[in-house]
Amino acid sequence: MKHRLSLQHIVAASEAIDPAFRDTPQYEAETLQAQLGCRLVVKVETVNPIRSFKARGAQFLVSQMSGSPHLVCATAGNFGQGMAYAARKRGWPITIFVGAHANPMKVDRMRALGAKVREGSDDPDELHAQAEAFAREHGAQLIQDGREAAIAEGAGTIAVELLRWPKCFDDIVVPLGDGALLGGMARWVKAQCPTTRMIGVCATASPAMELSWRSKKVVSAPCDGTIAAGIAVGTPFEEAVSDLTELIDDVLLVPDSSLIAAMRLAHKELGVVLEPAGAAGLAAVMDHREQFRGRLVATVLTGGNVSPSNLQEWFGQ
Repeated sequence: MKHRLSLQHIVAASEAIDPAFRDTPQYEAETLQAQLGCRLVVKVETVNPIRSFKARGAQFLVSQMSGSPHLVCATAGNFGQGMAYAARKRGWPITIFVGAHANPMKVDRMRALGAKVREGSDDPDELHAQAEAFAREHGAQLIQDGREAAIAEGAGTIAVELLRWPKCFDDIVVPLGDGALLGGMARWVKAQCPTTRMIGVCATASPAMELSWRSKKVVSAPCDGTIAAGIAVGTPFEEAVSDLTELIDDVLLVPDSSLIAAMRLAHKELGVVLEPAGAAGLAAVMDHREQFRGRLVATVLTGGNVSPSNLQEWFGQ
């Protein structure tokens, strides 16, 4: 059966994405081996102009579009930055909807990149509905992360780079929010290294994607109890659930306490500042270490936008 996500498009995306976001650092985190009990390779997606992987998919999507559309999207923050960066490069207008309590660093960066930012609901489903209503009213083009194939294909370029490692990984553990990152990566990995286990990680307090994957259909669930806004999903998109159903091997849940522990561990041992969603993969390897013991494991450190107040709260700095 033909898959919605194209291997050829993932290859093409590698050429379309700004070099500032490609070929990110990836290395074995040797200082973590003793306490985790596995060989862990980390891919660091925080050292770029928006401190997140999200610009990869946004740029590939925009590269496939023509004209001069007014773009509209809803975001927890990082995807909005990625879209603002891509729209600015084309000189296209973009309106971005964020929750009332969105990370102010991310909001400021979107505005600095030229986006018009509108404050909406903190509930992701309601925020998406507000963006959709605005797009309909103004004749703008709505972009939904998790629904657009090109966004997942752009994110899949991370897997292209990761598989330059000399041997196939036993497991690749990836934060799971809207599903674009895991779907795009899994599409590439399963074609190249079919025995590699692709594992998503959701916050315990935002289990909609985990429930949807296990049910093989869209399942809604509350998502307002986690600090990991970047992977908080109330109602997943059917397209993303379908992609994951065909491609991945498991979904693990981690509580917020483990996200904070993983953030602190990455800072102490790797010198990397991560936001909660960005540390989800590492948190899962910590919490489920018996599952990964003695194996060659990779994870993606997906984002590092931490506000000054949260820096104090989570890192004591």
